[in-house]
Amino acid sequence: MKEIILLKNGEIALKGLNRSVFEDKLISNARRRLEELGKFGFRKAQSTIFVEPKDEDIDLDEAVDILQKVYGIIALTKAAVVEKDFEAIKETAIIYLKDELMEAKTFKVDAKRSDKSFPLKSPEICRELGGYILEHFPHLSVDVHNPDVNVVVEVRDYAAYVHGKQLPGAGGIPVGSGGRALLLLSGGIDSPVAGAMMAKRGLEVYAIHFASPPYTSERAKQKVITLAEKMTAYCGRMNLFVVPFTEIQERIKDDCPEELFTIIMRRYMMRIACRIARQQDCEALVTGESVGQVASQTIQAMACTDAVADMPVFRPVVGMDKEEIIKISHKIDTFETSILPYEDCCTVFTPKHPRTKPVLKFVEQAEQAMDMENLIDRAVKGTECLKINR
Repeated sequence: MKEIILLKNGEIALKGLNRSVFEDKLISNARRRLEELGKFGFRKAQSTIFVEPKDEDIDLDEAVDILQKVYGIIALTKAAVVEKDFEAIKETAIIYLKDELMEAKTFKVDAKRSDKSFPLKSPEICRELGGYILEHFPHLSVDVHNPDVNVVVEVRDYAAYVHGKQLPGAGGIPVGSGGRALLLLSGGIDSPVAGAMMAKRGLEVYAIHFASPPYTSERAKQKVITLAEKMTAYCGRMNLFVVPFTEIQERIKDDCPEELFTIIMRRYMMRIACRIARQQDCEALVTGESVGQVASQTIQAMACTDAVADMPVFRPVVGMDKEEIIKISHKIDTFETSILPYEDCCTVFTPKHPRTKPVLKFVEQAEQAMDMENLIDRAVKGTECLKINR
């Protein structure tokens, strides 16, 4: 029995004249994610993308698991392909869904007849197939509101397709359809979530991390690499830029007021991030900041850091509490890595009493005492680029 995967693309259907651009980007992303399993054929029709394995030994369950993490897909399911003959459809339904029907107590039949030349209309397909299933599985009863098994028949242009319930997809729109942004990836819980949320809105996400050896360890760097690798399940391949930040942090510690250390450090991070973002054709920065979560994430502190950015700064978790962020981090499988006890540079030289409501003119005055352009140039030139693929 031939099996394929049906992808429902949800929001893309609303894109009007640009719809095909989004569909093509989704197919490109899905094809690349499935490369490790083998070759697949793709065809699109009527808000559905048909994914056909070209090799007999391909594990479709594994393919489904991968595709559930591809943004742009609202639902998906494995389906049996059958000729457009009702007798064949009936036989296929009871064979293909036998295990599910045997374990269920209730079922219903849904039919979608997009090929209007098919002799039976949708209600007739539901009635006739429902009766046939009851003959072969007499323990079942019909429940049209909350069935244990939903038997779906789709009669389309080239064939008919029989499947059970659909699985949820990741939703959103395809990665890469909305431009590219650079994520400040700290190693904590929030920033991977922020990156995944922006990828869901179609942004191709690159990441930048600031390392301060010997104050931060090689294990801290490896933690961030692992986070980036986990993010690629949803965000796709990315470049990770690791910036040597020790000299800048030491200069700030020596030359600026202690209570302003964190805010000035973040301003230099933003300056460097903007430079690298421009070099990589990124059009925005992304951070995992949430209002009021720590001293550097007050409205006043965010205003001070944004003042040095020459591009938009997106903060997708800005209004979320920690439990909401943690819930998403579990979903994208980054939580356990994020809580590993390896310090990042944001915890180095942390002041005892940071200024929670910094005033921009006083922050700028404190920075004027430091000549940092050479250090910034060295940090940018010394940045390591790691290719994180999936």
